Amino acid sequence: MRFKGKAWGMLMLLMIVTVVAAACSSNSGNSGSTTPGKTENTGTKAPAGSKNGNNAIIAVNANFITLDPHNAGDTNSISAVRSMYEGLMGFDENMNLKPVLADSYTISDDGLVYTLKLKEGVKFHDGTDFNAEAVKVNIERIIDEKNNLRMRRSFSRVTKVETPDANTVVITLSEPYNAFLNKLAMGLMISPAALEKYGDKIGQNPVGTGPFKYKEWIEGDRLVVEKNADYWQQGLPKVDSLTFKPVPENGSRIAMLKTGEADFIYPMPTEQVNEVQNDSNIVIDKTDSTIVRYVTLNTMKKPFDDLKVRQAINYAINKDAFIKVVKSGLGTALDSTMSSKTQFYSKQEGYGYDLEKAKQLLAEAGYPDGFEAEIWGENDSETMKGMQFIAQQLSLAGIKLEVKAMEGATLSDQINSPKSPEEAKIQMWFVSWSPSSGDADGATRGLFSSEMFPPAGSNTAYYKNENVDKWIAEANRSTDAEKAKAIYSDIQKQIWGDAPWAFLAVDQAISGKRAYLDGVKVYPDGSINVLNAEVKQ
Repeated sequence: MRFKGKAWGMLMLLMIVTVVAAACSSNSGNSGSTTPGKTENTGTKAPAGSKNGNNAIIAVNANFITLDPHNAGDTNSISAVRSMYEGLMGFDENMNLKPVLADSYTISDDGLVYTLKLKEGVKFHDGTDFNAEAVKVNIERIIDEKNNLRMRRSFSRVTKVETPDANTVVITLSEPYNAFLNKLAMGLMISPAALEKYGDKIGQNPVGTGPFKYKEWIEGDRLVVEKNADYWQQGLPKVDSLTFKPVPENGSRIAMLKTGEADFIYPMPTEQVNEVQNDSNIVIDKTDSTIVRYVTLNTMKKPFDDLKVRQAINYAINKDAFIKVVKSGLGTALDSTMSSKTQFYSKQEGYGYDLEKAKQLLAEAGYPDGFEAEIWGENDSETMKGMQFIAQQLSLAGIKLEVKAMEGATLSDQINSPKSPEEAKIQMWFVSWSPSSGDADGATRGLFSSEMFPPAGSNTAYYKNENVDKWIAEANRSTDAEKAKAIYSDIQKQIWGDAPWAFLAVDQAISGKRAYLDGVKVYPDGSINVLNAEVKQ
């Protein structure tokens, strides 16, 4: 959908200019982050009356793209599939790895052989046994090239899956891959019987081992999951059903929370935090995140193929003002290719706000009067606000942006349908990314490896650097954590200098809930964990 409404756009622009001026003249810095791995609760939690029924409604900011756990790439889809599916490994609320369907594991000294002992007595929602053969079927589905699944490249080093008995799986890799356990946490297990029955329609017919079972998905309106009464973790789940509702408009989402039409919302509109944090019926949770916010710049398309243009864009955007205007001060400036909460993070220097330097670099690149371009993004309130802010900032350097806001599925199709970089129409994309696998590889390879141009991955900057490609491979092969850390430091420095993104901010993950709801938690990667959801009467 194209962004329309010229009169509204001019009013919005004037408002943003006013607020930016105030932000730039303020002496206050960015809001400080909370203690790593901790959660800050604000507001007074008090009983909010009873709630009819033992069900909960969760409002999110965008539609789900898919319910196929091997093909999910957006955070909302990942949240949805994790309510129904589980992996051999998983994550705690600090994104630390933990066994889930695996009881234990060992790794050979050469880093090539992973032996996993499985939990016994677990069944899929359709009654099929979870066992070693089920694991083999899932991994073979993921690595089969003809299936063209997003997760395939994370399992590309798998050469053999053996099942010496029903409760043991032995996975052999072609070379060491130090992020493989993290990838196993993303490789959620689907019922083999359901795969045989539904084939490539499994995304509309989810069958996992998780705490909730699929009931219905009406795209654009709701996804409903029901309690799995036979769930292997005793005493869970504690609610009868969950309904996920996509609500892109910020005002509508917060209104649903205030009235109790929604029991939990994420993201919480940052501009509303101060208004509701003293409401005893509402609890606001703030969690340090691994979510980075940026604009990809198509390095294979003019004028973004010029390094000076890309650097100029970085200097022309006031990151502190972005955080204050778009995020209501709730975030920190992005100072690398990944969040400081991500494995092997290395801080970089430079790209402070300097409009004159931006203009100078544009002139040196042959664009003294700037140029025209378009910026893409989803059609939720905050994304549109962010794109308007970026357009206003870049206009001061002579860069005139046309803002194009699209529904998530439409945008995904626009990005992933081109068969080659030459066919790609994308110029700039305002987006966020979080490594749901929790590792440096998840924050790097899919975004910056030349093997990960769409649709294979999310390198929408079409960035290609031979050293970076080589270093990513070396880092993944390393079984020495210190060596891997040093390589990732080089990777971040190189990419930062090459500026395939306009580096913006690191989000705080902010959610709001009714005071009677417990156990729903936003993890640092932005996914919503519902395992312990409970409605307290």
